Amino acid sequence: MLEDCSKTARTQEAAINARNALVGGGSAGIGYAVAEQLLRSGHRVVITGRRDEQLRSAALRLGEDTGGTVHALVNDVSEPKSAAAALDEVESRYGALDVLVLNAGGPPPGRILEVEDERWQQAFELLLLGPLRLARLALPRMAARGFGRVVLVTSAAVRQPQPDLATSVVLRSAVTAAAKLLSREFAAEGVTVNCVAPGATATERRREILDARARITSVAYEDLDAADAAGIPAGRAGRPEEIGAAVTFLASAAAGYINGTVLTVDGGRTETI
Repeated sequence: MLEDCSKTARTQEAAINARNALVGGGSAGIGYAVAEQLLRSGHRVVITGRRDEQLRSAALRLGEDTGGTVHALVNDVSEPKSAAAALDEVESRYGALDVLVLNAGGPPPGRILEVEDERWQQAFELLLLGPLRLARLALPRMAARGFGRVVLVTSAAVRQPQPDLATSVVLRSAVTAAAKLLSREFAAEGVTVNCVAPGATATERRREILDARARITSVAYEDLDAADAAGIPAGRAGRPEEIGAAVTFLASAAAGYINGTVLTVDGGRTETI
């Protein structure tokens, strides 16, 4: 009897939370975990990414694992026309976009004086201008309906810079500033804009960063992994689903008075107050 009541409560909660979400970089890592958490909360989700086969495989797994409604859309956020295409897809399928999660894979590691112009431009389109295009289109429509949640996935390195992540640090700092400005535009109409800043997270991206450090320093990957984890008060890297939980909370109706802030999810590593 108690189990039946619990299931009924979860079903009712999912019905209340049922909204339409667009999640960037949803085929793997943090984006995948965000999509999974949103689906389990009752949202209908469109995941986007650049790799067709990987994206469709992810959508299939998400649907099977959660029983939720999920659709894959091949879409390159760095392309100027992609923002309108993504928004049109959500609206044609579900009627409106309620939750926009702006997440993209990080650019290759590199120190500030080593990154060439072409890589700066590519990262600028991917991390800053692409998300701004989507936000520019989505926010007024959310405001017109009286509800909207925009969550930008950035990095804890914005507050505690890492020298070998130069493009990410510089451009995600700009993204954080943009989010603060965007948060003031339609707050009175029920639209919030916030950032989630993950620290070290157990994804392929973290493996790539540590691999790059291992090549440069000639220190074994396992030793770098252990040293990195030792520098985190929690004693480990984060799990993607922990980032997903933070994003899902900020996307909920319960987070309606949280606006223009950065939620750092890094196991206590960032040393600023």
